[in-house]
Amino acid sequence: MARFQRLEVLNEIIRIGLVPVFYEGNLEIAKQIISACVQGGARAIEFTNRGDNAYRIFSDLVQYFRNEVPEAILGVGSVIDPGTASIYIESGANFVVGPTLNPEVAHVCNRRKISYSPGCGSATEIMLAEELGVEIVKIFPGDSVGGPNFVKSIRGPMPWTRIMPTGGVETTHESIDAWFNAGVAAVGIGSNLIRKDWLNAKDFASIQQRTKDIIGWIRLARGEKE
Repeated sequence: MARFQRLEVLNEIIRIGLVPVFYEGNLEIAKQIISACVQGGARAIEFTNRGDNAYRIFSDLVQYFRNEVPEAILGVGSVIDPGTASIYIESGANFVVGPTLNPEVAHVCNRRKISYSPGCGSATEIMLAEELGVEIVKIFPGDSVGGPNFVKSIRGPMPWTRIMPTGGVETTHESIDAWFNAGVAAVGIGSNLIRKDWLNAKDFASIQQRTKDIIGWIRLARGEKE
């Protein structure tokens, strides 16, 4: 069961502006990745449902961070059906993210007061998601649906919409500026942040530093003090 209330999770995602996204089948490496992200300033981390029995790894991570790093907010990504959402919610997921919009997943999450961010690629999908109670809409793949210009176009007639792109967000000051100046609420970043070469070298310090850099750029883009 989730340790954090839905409002707290949503507010923290918006406050920080960054959700690191990854899958790792090795439990010990996954612990190091999450720890590096949290130490870099990102509390909400998305573990994607990609490998066989991934929920078991996720459950072990939830138990570990409950005791060792209690401020970490662990959620699950790549969820496309209500059965999978239920398994992860029972395993302790604090938020659920998907590449597509599934009303049944929204219903499961709403029953348990869990934040759901489905992947949308059109104004109609975003509207339907919001009618289902979605507060932060994921656009996916962010670069393929139109990038920052898509966000600007959506928020013109729908300025209340909170958007989190995943896919196509680069770990550069220029990319972060472009997305946040377009009006996103947060960004999800996967392999551009949790880089394979850093993992192969067990260079978790670089993940921590780049996470810190990105959060600093987000604050600058928002006009906040670092």
